[in-house]
Parts: sequence; structure tokens; C-alpha cells
Amino acid sequence: MTSTLPPPAAPTDTPAPPTAARRPRPRLGVGTWIAAALLGLVLLVAVIGPLIAPHDPTGVVGLPSRPPSGEHWGGTDSTGMDVFSRTLAGTRIDVAIAVFSTLLATALGIVVGLAVGMNESRRGPVGMAARGLSRLLDLLQAIPVVIIGLVVVSFFGTSTVTMILAIAVILMPIQARLTRTEVLRVRGDAYLDAARQAGQHELRVIVKHVLPNSVRPALLNVSVILGISIVLTAALGFLGVGLPPPTPEWGSMIAHGAGDAAVGKWWSAGFPAAALCITVASASVLTHRFTVNRVG
Repeated sequence: MTSTLPPPAAPTDTPAPPTAARRPRPRLGVGTWIAAALLGLVLLVAVIGPLIAPHDPTGVVGLPSRPPSGEHWGGTDSTGMDVFSRTLAGTRIDVAIAVFSTLLATALGIVVGLAVGMNESRRGPVGMAARGLSRLLDLLQAIPVVIIGLVVVSFFGTSTVTMILAIAVILMPIQARLTRTEVLRVRGDAYLDAARQAGQHELRVIVKHVLPNSVRPALLNVSVILGISIVLTAALGFLGVGLPPPTPEWGSMIAHGAGDAAVGKWWSAGFPAAALCITVASASVLTHRFTVNRVG
């Protein structure tokens, strides 16, 4: 008596489900595209703003405190200067100060963070200096940023270079702390010991291995630092320690027009305040979306 085995099942074309599916990247919403368009417009105005301003941004061009009209789109301030032209020209100044201070703060922060993170656990003068520098960073972050800006400006005077240096000193500890945290995470990895055993100099190990694996948080934070820089530039100008008049700068324009706004003449402070809000808000939206996409 013979028994027959059942024929083997025919193979199917359906693939097995993957064990770990990658989550799809979230699509950019309408708000993100609007924020990107607004920020791109701000950057474009920063480049060509003074060239397309309908009037001289630093000269008296009409009667004082005139409302917006066909001749003066943003009206005139209490001295007779065109508000719209000054807002356009002020975009270049505020954005330029913010960009250069952000770059300087990030570069200094990365260098300081590397130096502190690699040396604060060592003994001797080098370790003591690194630990002292780490405490100094904590102290700078504990002091209100406006006070640091006032001190720096009072010592070195009011100019574009001084504003850049002041804001860079204020924001450098943020980037340094982010870099230091990453350096503490990677400095004990095995590949660094392997590189040292292979005969590589310590400086080469830091530049070739530690630096590329430690700067990402600071670089991702650049857009946040840029927004803070714009706000700080306007804040110092609002307090009267920014660039000297009649330089068109958003903060000083808002401070100058605050008294007029109290009696209903809103345009002197309204246009620079709107430009400041649009710039910071669009940068914040893009920063949030970019961070969410990176984490997701």
C-alpha cells in the first residue's frame, strides 16, 4: 500500500512584510511653504531693499507724522522720514548683523565646546582652565542677555562691528554647550582609541573624528540663533544702545514710533514691528518643521 504526499504549495508573489518599516517623512504643509516664501522675501529685501526704496531712508522727505498714502506707502515719522523706505533699508542692517553674529557665535562656540569637552577631565593647568571656562559659560548663560549686550556696547561703542561682537558673545555659550555635550558623548568611543594607537596626533584625532561627530546639534541650532540675533539687535536698538540715528534699524524705529502709536499714529512703529514679527515667525516655523523632519 503506497501513500502519496500532497503536492507542495505553489509559491506566491506576495513578499513578506518588512520587520521594521521606515516611517514616511511628513509632507510640508501650506504654512511651511508660506513661511519659506516670507523668509525668502525678507532675504531678498535685505539684498535689494535700499535699492528699491522709494525715498531716502535717512533724510526728511515730507511733513512729519503723515499717514500712509500713495506718496508715502508707510507714512512718515515724527521727523518727516519715510517709514516704508526706512523699513526696507533696515532689513539689510538687521539681517546682516544677525547673520554675521550667528556665524561668529557658532564658530566660536564650536571651538570652545571642543576645547572644554576634550580637556575638562584632565589634570593639571589644562584641565583647570577647561573647567574654569565651563563655569564661565554657565555664568554667561545665567546673566540676562540684554545686560551683557549693554556692557559690551558701553565698552566698545555703538557700531555694526560692535553689535555683531556683542550678540556673538551673548549667543556663543549656547553653541558651546551643545558642542561640549556631544564631545563628552563621543570622546570615549573605541574608534578614537584606535586612531591614537595608529599613531595619529591628538589634534588630528579631534579635527578628523571628534569634530564631525560633535557639531551637528550646533549646526541644527543655527536657525534658532539667527532668530534670537534679530530679536537682540532690535532689542538693543529699542533701548537706545544700537546703531546711532538716523540709521534705519527696526528696534530704534519701534522705540521712536512708540510715542506716536500711543496717540493713534501707529504706522511709525507698526511697519518695522510687522517686519520684525514676520522675519522671526517665519524663521521659527521653518526651524520647527526642519527639526521635526530630522527627528522623524
